[in-house]
Amino acid sequence: MTALSTRIVEKLLWISTHKGKWVYAALLAIVLFCAFQMRLIAIDTDPENMLERTHPARTFHNETKQTFAMFDAIVVGVIAPTGDIFTQENLVAIDSLTQHILSIDGVVERDVMSFSTVDNITQGDQGELVFSWMMSAPPASDVQAKDIASAISRLPMLDGTLASSSGNAAAIYVPIKDKNESYRIAQDIRLFLENSGKSNADSRDSNSTLQWHITGLPVAEDQFGVEMFVQMGIAAPAAGLMIFVLLFVFFRNLTLISAPMVVAMATVIITMGALIGMGFTVHIMSSMIAIFLMPIAVVDSVHILSEFSDRYKPGQKANEVITTVVEHLFKPMLFTSLTSSAGFFSLMLTPIPPVQIFGAYIGFGILLAFVITLTFIPAYISRMSDASLQKLQQSLHEGRSETLLQRGIDRVRYVALNYKSALLITFTIVSAVSVWGISQIQINDNPVRWFKSDHEIRVADRALNQAFAGTYNAYIVIESSREAEGAERILATSQLPDSLNQWKQQTLTLLRQETEDNRLSQLSLRIDDALFDVNDDRAITALESLSKRVETIKRESKVFQQPENVALLDSLQAYLSEQALIGKSQSLSDIVKVVNRELRSGQDKDYVLPTTQAAIAQTLLQYQSSHRPQDLWHFVTPDYQKTLVWLQLTSGDNQDMTQVIKLVDDYFAQNPLPEGLRYQWAGKAYLNVVWQENMVAGMLESLLSAFIIVFLMMVVLFRSLVFGVLAMLPLTITITFIYGAIGIVGKDYDMPIAVLSALTLGLSVDFAIHFLARAKEIYKETGNVNATLNAMFDEPAGAITRNALVIALGFTPLLLAPLVPYITVGVFLASIMFISALVTLLVLPAAMIMFKRWVFKEA
Repeated sequence: MTALSTRIVEKLLWISTHKGKWVYAALLAIVLFCAFQMRLIAIDTDPENMLERTHPARTFHNETKQTFAMFDAIVVGVIAPTGDIFTQENLVAIDSLTQHILSIDGVVERDVMSFSTVDNITQGDQGELVFSWMMSAPPASDVQAKDIASAISRLPMLDGTLASSSGNAAAIYVPIKDKNESYRIAQDIRLFLENSGKSNADSRDSNSTLQWHITGLPVAEDQFGVEMFVQMGIAAPAAGLMIFVLLFVFFRNLTLISAPMVVAMATVIITMGALIGMGFTVHIMSSMIAIFLMPIAVVDSVHILSEFSDRYKPGQKANEVITTVVEHLFKPMLFTSLTSSAGFFSLMLTPIPPVQIFGAYIGFGILLAFVITLTFIPAYISRMSDASLQKLQQSLHEGRSETLLQRGIDRVRYVALNYKSALLITFTIVSAVSVWGISQIQINDNPVRWFKSDHEIRVADRALNQAFAGTYNAYIVIESSREAEGAERILATSQLPDSLNQWKQQTLTLLRQETEDNRLSQLSLRIDDALFDVNDDRAITALESLSKRVETIKRESKVFQQPENVALLDSLQAYLSEQALIGKSQSLSDIVKVVNRELRSGQDKDYVLPTTQAAIAQTLLQYQSSHRPQDLWHFVTPDYQKTLVWLQLTSGDNQDMTQVIKLVDDYFAQNPLPEGLRYQWAGKAYLNVVWQENMVAGMLESLLSAFIIVFLMMVVLFRSLVFGVLAMLPLTITITFIYGAIGIVGKDYDMPIAVLSALTLGLSVDFAIHFLARAKEIYKETGNVNATLNAMFDEPAGAITRNALVIALGFTPLLLAPLVPYITVGVFLASIMFISALVTLLVLPAAMIMFKRWVFKEA
């Protein structure tokens, strides 16, 4: 350490050991202030927020929802175990639930899709087009119920969407105004079903009772938020209890181990309070901050307690001993804290806002834990009574737990010092296989998979996606980039006689007061009015010519009324229908063909597209006389410049959506859109792919940059390139092995797995720093390589092992969580700690002996 840093540490230690009450008071005040901020907590599990608000994909997605009046929707599905949903009793139940859903606050009533709220489109007795409610009232008999089944099978917009093709299931689509209200609305529906005696729980006693399911990404995300909040309140205390038990096993002194627990709790409360107080929402990532920090925060404390318990002898002054210990450990503790925080701060380089926040606050929490440890632990120990310290010595030297721990370390010592070549060859082979495993990693995520397989959301997801065309949505938006000539320009460039000059100027003034979309229509109206008022033949001819020009431009501007463009939608859908990953697609083409069929003969031979723009315009005009005319604008904009193809997918996995994107790209590569048309993607399933790709690229960038930073820090710490390389060895092997194993076992690379790289990088190097720092010090005392490495397997190896066990086992309560991301974190963090500690104790000694000529030359 430099002279300045030495003086600062000495001053802090003097304050801590002589003014302990000041330290207590300051820490308590900060903890209480931050705890008070937690009342402002807000939960956020929306995957959209994995992207910046200004991200082009997110912006276009939200523009698409607004343009086509699309809402996030809850899917309520009902399956008849008898195999026939179309019975009088079943349809009564569906209608009853539909009426209740329409009364729930927050539901977009006009867009609810159910048998009771959609139209049947048929041909009347006189050949006219008839729109009638599909189920204006529940059927009075099973015969009437079968009529409804026949009607739905003739409407491709409803078949496979509102009713399963097999006829055993029905669905109700519940669009909601605010996706953050989805859990409340879903709970309302569940309560109604329970009170009606139609819940899944009641269906166990009778095969004839309907089975109800509720799913959809909005309700899955919102429900995850509710359960995540509960998990936060259980997992953190459970981890704390596990750590407390482990510390007691190691140190056998309740008074002593209370200190690191205070450090851990204070670190968690201050960090979470700061996050919430600064206005950040608690996302799935930031919800894990407490779980991550709880074990990490006690690492330095364990090193201090381990060395203090070894150094302290009865009769010595505790404040002098703890001062010596902290001064001795300050440098390795500082660098381990810096490297660990650097690993997490590197996450701020990712383009994913919740990951940035997670990395920033974990990094802050690690440095905070270092500062609290540096001040609170010396203050605490220096104020312990002689009786407590005497009891500590007795428990440590007379207990069995240390002996058992040391026996295990002795076995590792024997292997490390006697099988050097074999170890290095083995780990080289393992690393090579791991590199191959990394190449097999599959990037995939799906919010529904955040629940265990037996969770009601997962059960519903499987059941409904098996019965229907799919509950996951993606949209292909095709739009025209051709700009129609503006009304002002048409009028300004038109050749009109002088007698119309005043009319022309008045019209131009009026047009400027209209919106852009409405100006052509207003110009047409002004021309029609003028034709009734003028008597001059020249004026009449000029106005008629202008009228034809306006009508031609209006017709040409309605891109998706033109037969060739509606036909390209039909061709695209025909291609999509052949793809196994796509359950179904819907577009403007379906509406046009259904209405055309009923306008003509009502027979399947007329289920075709009209061949003229006028005929297509007529079908669309007729459709707008239905009970749900707004449905048309879900597929095309009123100016017919943009259209939407709605894809229903049976899987929300990123891999599947990525394949769908490729299929569509391949189609358009072989069947290019006409000049002036372009397509883009929107929908939640597509957004998940975008943020996953951003996350993977961002994580790779952050990992590489952090790796370089940590390596440079190691070279600076040890003032040696050789020791810098040695320090990175356990880290490199651990990261390679963990991610290689993920690829080999087929575990999807999802959000929790991605951020574990930062923890692996930060903590794997911690053990190496302590091992190498102590090895250098001991070698200076002994001057003998064998003696140095043998001594390393006493207190230093014991401290490393204790820390590895505390962190690894501290995360085990997560294995009991009902949420998959928490289980994933628990399993892999425990694995990371175990492997990195083992690699440190096996590989580093072997490498140091094999290359002692260079290693100890610089020691």
